[in-house]
Amino acid sequence: MTTAVPLRESTGVGPLLRAWRERRKVSQLDLALRADSSARHISFVETGRSRPSEELVLRLAEHLDVPVRERNSLLLAAGYAPRFRETPMDDPSMGALREGLEQLLRGYEPYPALVVDAAYDVVAANNGIAMILDGVPEHLLKPPLNAMRLTLHPEGLAPKIRNLREWRGHLLHQMERQIALQRSDALRAVYEEVAAYPVADPGVDVVDADGPPNGLPYFALPLRIEHDGHLLSFVSSISTFNTPMDVTVAELAIETLLPADPATVKFLRSAGS
Repeated sequence: MTTAVPLRESTGVGPLLRAWRERRKVSQLDLALRADSSARHISFVETGRSRPSEELVLRLAEHLDVPVRERNSLLLAAGYAPRFRETPMDDPSMGALREGLEQLLRGYEPYPALVVDAAYDVVAANNGIAMILDGVPEHLLKPPLNAMRLTLHPEGLAPKIRNLREWRGHLLHQMERQIALQRSDALRAVYEEVAAYPVADPGVDVVDADGPPNGLPYFALPLRIEHDGHLLSFVSSISTFNTPMDVTVAELAIETLLPADPATVKFLRSAGS
């Protein structure tokens, strides 16, 4: 349902919704069908000829997969109060979440795992991550730790990553996609910082021609990192929360590093015992 309220075309929720729809490459008709509305209503909302109800704003945002933080922005632009809270991680109400994340990370040991926020600041990490970070200079380990900075900084893990150019390209592309989907000055600042780091000579960061041990093919791009005289190979898996009702929770990501070959499994189990 919409209520006819004239709005200036250059302001309000309409242009924001149109931008999200175009970003998702969805037509007005397709969006209307998904959101149980009509193309005419969608057109009126986008041009400012109609003011959408709060329910419609949320329904359109859901079908456009708009990040939770930006859903609050859409509601404000439409003249409504934000729907989603942003609770600090150290708030008492987040105790169950913190405990659950810590149990999950401990349960994944001896394999590395960590939790990061929307700007890749580390919220929690397990002993597997601590092992990989052994030898990183103290100034990079001062809070807030940032996963991208730790990985790509010339004094961080970068000198130990055998396929640095490939892994760096993967991480920068990942951040570029996120920047395109959310207005985050913090994330853009991290991206600009790490993208400007110098990169080692390509001769030292190309995946070995022989491939992984035992001739087994990698099933995803590996992170190949030297540690304590061993070459460890990992593939990354990232998990997020379904249907989050809090901005903080919506922006958390749990990254687990799965061993990509038997040699890495053997080393980690030995090191963790």
